[in-house]
Amino acid sequence: MSLPEITLYFASYLLGSVPFGLLIGKLRGVDIRTQGSGNIGATNVFRCVGKAWGIGAFCLDFFKGYAATALLPLLIEPLGLDRSPNIWLMGGLLAIIGHNYPVFLRFKGGKGIATSGGVLAGIAPLVILPAAGAWLLLFVTTRYVSVASITAAGMTAAGGWIFYRTNGAIPHALTLLGLMAIWRHRSNMQRLKRGEENRFDFSRQAKKDPQEVRHE
Repeated sequence: MSLPEITLYFASYLLGSVPFGLLIGKLRGVDIRTQGSGNIGATNVFRCVGKAWGIGAFCLDFFKGYAATALLPLLIEPLGLDRSPNIWLMGGLLAIIGHNYPVFLRFKGGKGIATSGGVLAGIAPLVILPAAGAWLLLFVTTRYVSVASITAAGMTAAGGWIFYRTNGAIPHALTLLGLMAIWRHRSNMQRLKRGEENRFDFSRQAKKDPQEVRHE
């Protein structure tokens, strides 16, 4: 493994570890780790801080994944980084791992949906539309963010084999990405099975019920 590769992987993980949701909450005087689900993801920011701030957190988390696959490699390329898509792909996966297990928060992070979307935008844009469409359809019809996200994760894995089956490691990586997202939602699946998962309510006010257990 070359020094430029190591630099890309390290930078990607650190970028993914930046807890934008937590930082936005702190900016608004809210520690989202003690509110709602306690998750640092955009959905919890949306609920506990406000809609605009939640959208901002989503965009920043999305950017982490996109930057790791489409921007950081370009910055490091002058150092001798190989243009192999597999290397860029690994950078994206490490950004997701950084979001899920951030070094800055003792490896307790989010569930990686927004960051995964950014990775897809960088390396597999053809998968974004069906995955996002599945997420939106399930979210609107069920109001379970977890159900929508799990379904989108499955569509991501399937889309890798449908659209990129001849593109080297991409379908394998998208399958891994989807499985990672589903694994991060295992507690949500348990609550769904028990009938205890909460539906998303757009009318709720920020910080109304800090004890509710919610999805990211």
